[in-house]
Amino acid sequence: MINLTKLYCGQDSGSDTLRYGQGEGAAPSAGQRKPIVVWTMSRRCNLHCVHCYTDSENRAYPGELGADDVQRMLEDLAVFQIPALLLSGGEPLAHPYFFQYARYAAGLGLKLTLSTNGTLIDRPTAERIQQTGFRYVGISFDGLGKINDQFRGKAGAFDAALAGVRHLKAVGQKVGLRFTLTRRNVDALPQIFELVEREGIDRVCFYHLVYSGRGSRIAQDDLSHAQTRDVLDQLCAWAIALENAGPEVEILTVDNHVDGVYLYLKLRDADPAHAEYARQLLEWNGGGANSSGVGIANIDAQGHVHPDQFWQTHTLGNVRERPFSEMWSDSREPLLTALRNRLPLLKGRCASCRWKSLCGGSFRVRALQATGDVWAPDPACYLTEEEIA
Repeated sequence: MINLTKLYCGQDSGSDTLRYGQGEGAAPSAGQRKPIVVWTMSRRCNLHCVHCYTDSENRAYPGELGADDVQRMLEDLAVFQIPALLLSGGEPLAHPYFFQYARYAAGLGLKLTLSTNGTLIDRPTAERIQQTGFRYVGISFDGLGKINDQFRGKAGAFDAALAGVRHLKAVGQKVGLRFTLTRRNVDALPQIFELVEREGIDRVCFYHLVYSGRGSRIAQDDLSHAQTRDVLDQLCAWAIALENAGPEVEILTVDNHVDGVYLYLKLRDADPAHAEYARQLLEWNGGGANSSGVGIANIDAQGHVHPDQFWQTHTLGNVRERPFSEMWSDSREPLLTALRNRLPLLKGRCASCRWKSLCGGSFRVRALQATGDVWAPDPACYLTEEEIA
């Protein structure tokens, strides 16, 4: 994740300890961080999104973790002291034991966040979420009205998700909006800005498309490099407008660490001192707090462990057979070892890029999906040859 509000506007946030090594409890170095763990509680989902990385459907999937497996896994994550546990899916709220598992995790001291499509959140559900102790709930939108419903594969999905946002806000729950950028919906950005401000949404994450699951089928809908630069310019202008006159909204981009370099380059001419501050934060981070195999991990519904939630093609092991903490700390695991020292392995324009210490080669799994080579250049890098030389 690239915190645009922090890097471009200089505003502090509660996640600075994870991303930029600032504040009490920050790790001595980015490589010594424990990972945020995304737990795909169940693959089942009541929607059918065109870019779903788990290729989920509204049906039961065999072999998912049972209660004893979950209890052991959560206890191990608590002892390992991960900074946060993100409950995801599929649709996590469709899991029959969602609240039972969430309460157990909270009782162990795990900091909970929730990723949901929002359509199942009525007022009683919102109250239970808030009472369970979730720090943050992220709800996915991919446009307004029919555009969102077409992405989500169900008529009425937009209205149901918006109702979920309002129920959560009514009970005092911190809420965020998640938006995946594609050529199909990029023109809706001004309307998304208006929605965030009108509904009092606390946080908004703009996701770059990752070619995993059903997302691989719409890779041709990824933004052009020119469109991506325009999006970042729009986000920066919106951030400044909010800072000057609007409500407090935390703005982040996700899954393309090139965004940090682009922000630095925008700042360099306008405010060299602030640009240097941003550069130091990015360099400490080495390419995003959610760098695969370092700052983020995934446990899927069957207990398989992956470098991140999009990297389903590589499994580190299964929590039924070995604790997550042992797998993540095993220096003999070739892919984890490589991801944690990735700069010498990068190829092509990534290898010669002057900004690789800030970007970290961006998103390795997208390079893998696009080329078959995990160390090839990320096709979503939109910096020019002149900018990287």
